[in-house]
Order: sequence, then C-alpha cells, then structure tokens
Amino acid sequence: MRTIPRQTIVDTVASMCMAAGRYLPDDVLEALATAEKGESLESARGILAQLVDNAALSSKTGLPLCQDCGLGVFFVEAGEDVRVEGGTLREAINAGMVKGYKDGFLRKSTCDPFTRQNVGDNSPAIIHFDIVPGDKIKITMMAKGGGSENMSRVTMLAPAQGWKGIREFVIRRVAESGSNPCPPILVGVGIGGNFELAAINAKRALMREVDDVHPDPKVAGMEADLLQSINRLGIGPMGLGGDTTCLGVKISVVPCHLASLPLAVNIQCHSSRHKEVTL
Repeated sequence: MRTIPRQTIVDTVASMCMAAGRYLPDDVLEALATAEKGESLESARGILAQLVDNAALSSKTGLPLCQDCGLGVFFVEAGEDVRVEGGTLREAINAGMVKGYKDGFLRKSTCDPFTRQNVGDNSPAIIHFDIVPGDKIKITMMAKGGGSENMSRVTMLAPAQGWKGIREFVIRRVAESGSNPCPPILVGVGIGGNFELAAINAKRALMREVDDVHPDPKVAGMEADLLQSINRLGIGPMGLGGDTTCLGVKISVVPCHLASLPLAVNIQCHSSRHKEVTL
C-alpha cells in the first residue's frame, strides 16, 4: 500500500487551480489561432485575435484569464492501493482548491442558493471519484464558469428519437444559448447511462483535447457533423457573427436502459481551463 501525505495533495491541487486560472491549454490556444486564420468575417477575426492576446497577457502577468474563475470541478481516479496520510482524499482536494483560489487571487463564486451570500472560499469543490487499479491518484481539474454552465442541459429523449433527436437537441441548445456562453465554445455531449451519468459524461468529455478524434469512427462522424452544423448557425465569436461558433464537439456514449435515451449537453466557454496531474 502506497501512502501520499495530505499536504502533497493540498499543495498539488492549489497549484493546479492557480495554473488553470492563468494559462490557457495549448490545444485551446492553437484552436483559437487556427480559427482566426480561417474566419471570413473581419470583426470575428479581430475578436479571436483579442482572445489570443488575452491569453498571452494572462500568462505574462499572472492575472486570471477571466473574471469568472469558475467552480473547482475535479475528476479523480484513485488507485485501490494508495491511501492519504493525515486526512481524507476529498478533504485534501477541497483544502487545496480553497488554498489555490485564495493564494492565486482567483474570484470566489460559490454562494448560498437562496440568500446568495458568498461562501467566501469557493468551496465546496465538486469532485467525481473513480476507483481504479494501482497505487496512483490522477486528478483532473476544470474551472467551470457560470455563463457556460447556465446554458447546459440534461434531457430524457424517447428511444425512438435516436440520433436525429439527439442532433436536433444539441444544435437547438447551442442556437438558444447564443452569445451567453462566450463563444467560440466547446460542446460536451453525454449519451446513454442514466440522468446523472449522462451529465457527468458530458462534462468529462470536455477534458479531451480539441483535436482529439473519437476512436469509434461512427461517433467521430457524429462529432464532425455536429461541429459543422453548429458553426453554420453563424453565432460567431462572442455572438457577434462569424464562422467560428464552436471549436470542438466531444461525445461520450455508454449503454442505457431500453426504455430511455438520456442526453446531456455541457457547454464550455472559449476559456476552457483545465489541468491534469498524476501523483
């Protein structure tokens, strides 16, 4: 049995949160730069150029990429042969998130859902655990802003609606979202499972790199079809028109109950902030 000190996890998670808030992943930055070159509308090219400049300034100054520093969302793969010394894994991750948002001067956004009083430290961290073989802990962190999360949806389609119904729902959801999620967006789609698993898988799908192609050719074709259809909407960067409404669509498919067709759409803004560490 391997042991990892609690403080190691706290410090690692704190660093992840600060880095995610300040440095846009290379794949997202490259996608924005590529979109700028391919845009036919001059104003859209200008907006994309500003987004690239914003990322450079954030990296140089250490200031957050966006004023909405998001909720701390974590996907954790915990090995069966590793334990945390001095505390629990959940507590250590939450403490690390609190430390990262405090030390990194990142905006704290959690509040009481009724009084709207700010909690003050961005807690609690939202953590999804998987138990896996081995003696390592893999932590993937996403800073998820409110604008894009507000536009995300879960629904239960009738099985007979199939791909046609899925396709129509995803495209309609993006069209109805308009400028609210600060496009160009990334779209995670969870198909199958049940109500909650579809939602989790849709968010987890956003962790894939922008240029990642699904290993199943059929699903890869669905992703390409949705991406092309969404960009034909003409919403464009920041909702002001253009060819680039979406940088990528990522689909997760798992089996479901024969009476159900669960579907979730999770939208991510252009500031797709995430980090991954294995301890």
